Amino acid sequence: MRAPLIAVTSSRRRALFTAVMNRLALARAGARSIRIYPGKSIDFSQVDGLLIGGGDDIDVKLYDQDLVLETRLDPKRDALEQELLAKAESRNLPVLGICRGAQMLNVYYGGSLVPDIHALFEDLPRMRTALPRKWVNLRVDSRLHGVLGQTRLRVNSLHHQAVDRLGRDLRAVARDDAGIIQAIENEKHPFMIGVQWHPELMPLYRGQQELFRRLVATARGLGV
Repeated sequence: MRAPLIAVTSSRRRALFTAVMNRLALARAGARSIRIYPGKSIDFSQVDGLLIGGGDDIDVKLYDQDLVLETRLDPKRDALEQELLAKAESRNLPVLGICRGAQMLNVYYGGSLVPDIHALFEDLPRMRTALPRKWVNLRVDSRLHGVLGQTRLRVNSLHHQAVDRLGRDLRAVARDDAGIIQAIENEKHPFMIGVQWHPELMPLYRGQQELFRRLVATARGLGV
C-alpha cells in the first residue's frame, strides 16, 4: 500500500519553517507530502488529505465586510485554501487546520474571527511562544479528546486572532482559560479538526504528534 499524499499549504515565501516542520511530522506519521502555495499547481485528484498550515492573517473581507484592519495579508493564499477546502470537502478528504488553518476552516464554513484577541481581552497576557505554556481545556465528548487523550493540557501560542462565531457544522471543542476557542471540529466529517496552536513545533509530545498520525491513518482509509 502506497503512503498517502498530504497537501500542505503555506505562503509562497513566508512561514516556511512551520511548513517544513509539518512535512517532517507527516513523514514520521508515514505519509508523503507536497507543499502547495499560490502559483503552484498540483493534480489534487492524487491528494489523499489536506493540512492547512499557519501564516499571515486571513483577509477580514472574507467574514466582515465592514471591518478594516492594517494587517499582513495574503489574499491569493486565502483564495487557494478556500478552493482546496471545497475540493477536499467534495471528496470527503481528511483535513487538519493549524493556527491560521483552524481560522480558515471556520471562515470557509461561514464563521467569523476575532481580529485581535488583545483588543477584545485587554487583560489577556501577551503570550507569544513556541513553548507549551498556555493551558487548554478539551471537551471529553470530542474527537480531539480521543486523539490527545487529555482533558487539560499545555500548548504553545503564536496567534493574535481566533475563532469567534462558529461556522456551520462546526463546534468548539477546546478553549483556553480566558474562554477563547482553541480548537474546532466538524462532527459530520470523517476527520476535520482545527487547532489554534502549533503541534508541529512540539515534536517530543506524543499526544500532539498523534494528530498527524490520525490524519494519515484516515487518509489511508483506516478511520480514527
